Amino acid sequence: MHGMNTPAIVPLPVAVDTASGTMPITADTALRADRDSAAAARLLAGWLPPVDGQPRPVSALRPSARAGSITLTTDAARADLRDEGYALSVTPRGATVTGATQRGVLWGTQTLRQLVGPRERAATLPVVEIVDRPRFRWRGLHLDVARHFFPVPFIERLLDLMALYKLNTFHWHLTDDQGWRIEIRSRPRLTEVGARRAATPLPHDRTRSDGTPCAGHYTREEVRRVVAYAAERGVTVVPEIEMPGHSQAALASYPELGCTGSGYEVATTWGIKNDVLCAGRETTFAFLEEVLEEVLELFPSPYIHVGGDECPKQAWRACAHCRARIAHEQLAGEDELQSWFMRRMSGWLADRGRHLVGWDEILEGGLAPGATVMSWRGSAGGVAAARAGHDVVMSPNTHCYFDYYQSEDTAAEPPAIGGHLPLERVYSFEPVPPALAAHAGRVIGVQGNIWTEYIPGESHVQYMAFPRALALAEVAWTPAELRSPAGFHERLAAHRPLLDALGVHYRPWSR
Repeated sequence: MHGMNTPAIVPLPVAVDTASGTMPITADTALRADRDSAAAARLLAGWLPPVDGQPRPVSALRPSARAGSITLTTDAARADLRDEGYALSVTPRGATVTGATQRGVLWGTQTLRQLVGPRERAATLPVVEIVDRPRFRWRGLHLDVARHFFPVPFIERLLDLMALYKLNTFHWHLTDDQGWRIEIRSRPRLTEVGARRAATPLPHDRTRSDGTPCAGHYTREEVRRVVAYAAERGVTVVPEIEMPGHSQAALASYPELGCTGSGYEVATTWGIKNDVLCAGRETTFAFLEEVLEEVLELFPSPYIHVGGDECPKQAWRACAHCRARIAHEQLAGEDELQSWFMRRMSGWLADRGRHLVGWDEILEGGLAPGATVMSWRGSAGGVAAARAGHDVVMSPNTHCYFDYYQSEDTAAEPPAIGGHLPLERVYSFEPVPPALAAHAGRVIGVQGNIWTEYIPGESHVQYMAFPRALALAEVAWTPAELRSPAGFHERLAAHRPLLDALGVHYRPWSR
């Protein structure tokens, strides 16, 4: 149940029951956790008011835990909470977070963190009973680091904010025409050459260049650090290695991967490029398998994103190797060649226990068995894929592209790629359209995307992501029948002090 006194929690929990009274958090308030919840407790200790200037110590959970404690515990018997749900009970005498799994406990502690608010010397918790679980299992936020590079500390800050609002999937767009951002030991030129472009288009005139080199990449150690940091917070990192299009940085590094074999450079302009990986040469697949072997070593995610979007076919049409491949595989043409390419990579990943994810263009020419589709050109691709028996992540540009302007008064906003996506429109998104009522279970989640052609700085990323990411978090977590724009805006207003305390450069909102 939800009432007038529902606490300002985002996303809105499934069931909230409030009563009068509070629980004070004082220097004497003990923080206790069982073994499976110890990691969550250590995070919570850093968010609670300090004791003598130090993070609150965590004690082992014992049956004789005294009143006034905050207790974190896992209980596998709580099947009603499923994999990520939690129960939170706060009385004047103590607070308890229970999850069937460690991830459930983590999300419960984030709710507790929101109830505490900005870190202060003293705090109180409202008396409340919450039982909560997510609507979708993929609650994603994407960041493009190929167009503009962002250092590890900023990625970690973004992961902290994602976890605070129970977003559990970080889609890391690591490669594109304009930059290759991940170290691959077996292919060092990918970062020696591919991680640096000569210049960037000016935001106000994409036909002109700023003349300034742009470079940066993540070492293997930095990738491991990000993946571990995310995992501690319940977030899975899904890497994206683009293929067969959006690969000009790879071609500049290893020209033999292209249909012409020479003349490539890391792109210094935006837009779709005609130079793509050659689908006819076996050396292309040897390269991709070498790269992905190292990617799988670094990323435990069950999902590996391979792009598959915006792949022009001109180079393939003119390539003797690609024409020979079409003939040998008895394909109908270039669209089927791309489908064959994706089926081959999907099978390779499946043999290693991973699932291929691609943008909705991977539907063209037939979908690879077991592939998951990320629908971005509206929701139509997701509808088609779900009806064909494939899992779908809904990420349509109509509701989920955070590089779009937030106001029609574009002169008052920082540069953006175009479009118009206000906060209210994000919140209005329904990921399961009526056309998919019979296939609703195939929609495994939703995702917001931050493409960075026009977003070069860290504060600019935050401005574009927040508070729209909070609206999407509620879409992803809360049952549709419980959501209301008025209720969301009322609760969102209470998050300004917390976002301010965390130093988030969010876009101001009204209401």
